[in-house]
Amino acid sequence: MRRLFIFISVLALAAGSAQAQTTAKKGPMKGTAITGDAMFKQYCVSCHGATGKGDGPYASNLVKPPSDLTKISARNGGTFPDVKVRRYIEGADEVAAHGSRDMPLWGDLFKGLDRDMAQIRLNVLTEHVKGMQTK
Repeated sequence: MRRLFIFISVLALAAGSAQAQTTAKKGPMKGTAITGDAMFKQYCVSCHGATGKGDGPYASNLVKPPSDLTKISARNGGTFPDVKVRRYIEGADEVAAHGSRDMPLWGDLFKGLDRDMAQIRLNVLTEHVKGMQTK
């Protein structure tokens, strides 16, 4: 039941995001900026929390708690794995040890906009997560 709730919540969030982006794409995009902070707030905060520690408002509804995004470098010998993180956000890679994937795949949503824009969004969001790293 909990997974169904999560699935419906994620679909609603993705549908709302897709609708907003489709609407924005039809008109001029004057003053629209793609920032890592804005995208993190839109796509990640609900589960990972505002500081990226895995304490977002939906975190308690998940079977597997969201990762602490501030410790990615620490978990990888002090080096941020840019490509690995980007591919995980995109949905190109999964981590077998984690079991089933609860995190939404944002790559398909981004690619629905434009291939180049998808790459920009993935890069900007990855850089934002990189900037969140703590020791």
